[in-house]
Amino acid sequence: MTASISIRATLAVALLAPVAAQADPVKIGLLFPLSGPTAQFGQNSKNGIELALEMMKERGAALADDVELVIADAPSPGDAPAAVQRMINEDGVLGVIGSFSSSITLAASELTERAEVPMITHSFADQITGRGFEYIFQVSNKATTYGAAQLDQAVAIAEAAGDTVSKIAILYEDTAYGTAQAGGLRAAAEKAGIEVVMDEAYPLGITDAAPLVNAIRRGEPDLVFPVSYLNDSLLIIRTMRQQGLSTPVIGGAAGYIIPAFKEGLGEYTEDVFSIAPTNYDLSPDIAARYEEDHGVFMAHEALMYGAAFEHLVKAISEAGTDDTAEIRDAIASLENCEGFATGLPGGCTAFDDTGLTSVATPIFVQWRGDGLVTVYPPESAKAEPIWPEAD
Repeated sequence: MTASISIRATLAVALLAPVAAQADPVKIGLLFPLSGPTAQFGQNSKNGIELALEMMKERGAALADDVELVIADAPSPGDAPAAVQRMINEDGVLGVIGSFSSSITLAASELTERAEVPMITHSFADQITGRGFEYIFQVSNKATTYGAAQLDQAVAIAEAAGDTVSKIAILYEDTAYGTAQAGGLRAAAEKAGIEVVMDEAYPLGITDAAPLVNAIRRGEPDLVFPVSYLNDSLLIIRTMRQQGLSTPVIGGAAGYIIPAFKEGLGEYTEDVFSIAPTNYDLSPDIAARYEEDHGVFMAHEALMYGAAFEHLVKAISEAGTDDTAEIRDAIASLENCEGFATGLPGGCTAFDDTGLTSVATPIFVQWRGDGLVTVYPPESAKAEPIWPEAD
């Protein structure tokens, strides 16, 4: 994409003499599901980015005053191409942030790659940075990494509490995210010599979890590993507990670690574990600002996407141009260790040659009362894990 004289001048003014002239906006696209079944995740992500921009302005970060957010709603993969085309062709965005859902991100990044416009995502699916694309970056670990950590960290906590894990159940939605993360769980179980007594996919948006719960009961697993977005996570846990099935649940991030999980399940959330990319207790100052603004704790996607946004803005600043190829190179070479990035495990955002994070590591969280506490690994933990006693 050829740089225009006007935006080159804008960036020069913003970087070299910010008080000398009024700069034209530096447009950044936000592509999220703001309606539909995963809308809560999209809204949380947008809230995090808006707070990140506000705090960047407060500390006088380069370009912060000149950023204009171009927001598009893409509730499904089919909505992504047209939304991305509008942002690139009509709005002239220099980069795209989004989309929470891996399936939507996969569809959107096909367009951003062809247009040679960089995109930074928090989506998990392995395929995102596994296709050899040059313009897509993941601030999170890939899904198979989360799946392996979901099992390995749960087993470590159980064994420390004196329990043995010999059988597990895996149930996952049949999206890109669910399928990839279940693959990581499956491989980790095989490596550990743990029997998988249930390994079942289900379609996103189920209305009856009884068949899944009946399969769990028949398998008699020591642990249950569901990988799902919010509505499915609520239905699975509620059905298990209402049917008297007390098997420990180890959530697969997504629907298990946002405020709406507690709102939907009440007392059933207590002591539920989940793997997570980060947690708000790793960044208490930012978390306090977010809760003051929104009345709930800061979900992981708000922190992750705030960090992704800051990385993009800083890369545009360092590139000093609207040439998106040069911005892409600046993203790839930049290690950002300030702002929202300090609240991520590893304390920075940075990428390897494929565009995958080179610093992130999964953590384990547990529901305590109305919030989540980081309980593993020990170097990140804010409290000891509470392992349920056998019935």
